[in-house]
Amino acid sequence: MTTPTFDNRDGFIWFNGELKPWRDSTLHVLSHALHYASAVFEGERAYNGKVFKLAEHGERLIKSGKILDMTIPYSSTELDAAVMETLKANNIVDGYVRRIAWRGSEMMGVAAQTTKINVAIATWQWPSYFKPEERLKGIRLDLSKWARPAPNTAPINAKAAGLYMICTLSKHEAERKGYADAMLLDYRGHVAEATGANVFFVKEGKLHTPTPDCFLNGITRRTVIDLAKAHGIDVIERTILPEEMAEFEECFLTGTAAEVTPVSEIGQYKFTPGQISKTLMEDYMALVTGQKEAVAAE
Repeated sequence: MTTPTFDNRDGFIWFNGELKPWRDSTLHVLSHALHYASAVFEGERAYNGKVFKLAEHGERLIKSGKILDMTIPYSSTELDAAVMETLKANNIVDGYVRRIAWRGSEMMGVAAQTTKINVAIATWQWPSYFKPEERLKGIRLDLSKWARPAPNTAPINAKAAGLYMICTLSKHEAERKGYADAMLLDYRGHVAEATGANVFFVKEGKLHTPTPDCFLNGITRRTVIDLAKAHGIDVIERTILPEEMAEFEECFLTGTAAEVTPVSEIGQYKFTPGQISKTLMEDYMALVTGQKEAVAAE
């Protein structure tokens, strides 16, 4: 059975304040976002009918819009309600949520200050980002030739569509080589993140993770840090050089799509998924599915 393409599905998409049939939820070819990447988005997951960190995602979308000089014409509370309305309309209990805001087609050119800001929310059934069998043994990552940009060259604190161009390039190249994903360094040559997930390493019972100074401090990243601290695991945020990966015992990725996914290989560097990775993976799944209460963040 072939999976339907994303433009040809049954169901509804919330589009500028109303539910529209999925196939009718389209935009003009001269939309500013298509030509100049003036779009921000959120990726979220629903578990057992509830969206994990719903309010945080809504607030981040509004913030990302402001960073890109876009005033989103709905409050985060209104958008949160629209997410739940869309899930219900599509009968989604466990699935993925994509909110997106973008500049429309009223003006065409780099400057588009009076262009309408559109907002849409789509929801669909979606399995684990990585195959379960890959997840258990640890996935393999390529080392990308592309680098995360410096903070003064891109809006790194926004979940902006344009920032994902190098992620697509990196992941495509990695997949052609037989890898599941790719690891990006930053503009200084330090370890940064994967194409859609943050990274953690384990050494001597402690977690080490890059300081998010040129990439997003992910919602899942922050959640996993809280879970680790609740177990008494030290979490060290710092600069990590690529050659240091040879010294780490375990590695895992975190993200809404990736959840907590162990890594067995990044380029020439090898890791063995161990107890800390397993514990945090299980804790995270228990938390998002409602089997475990949230831990207090510091």
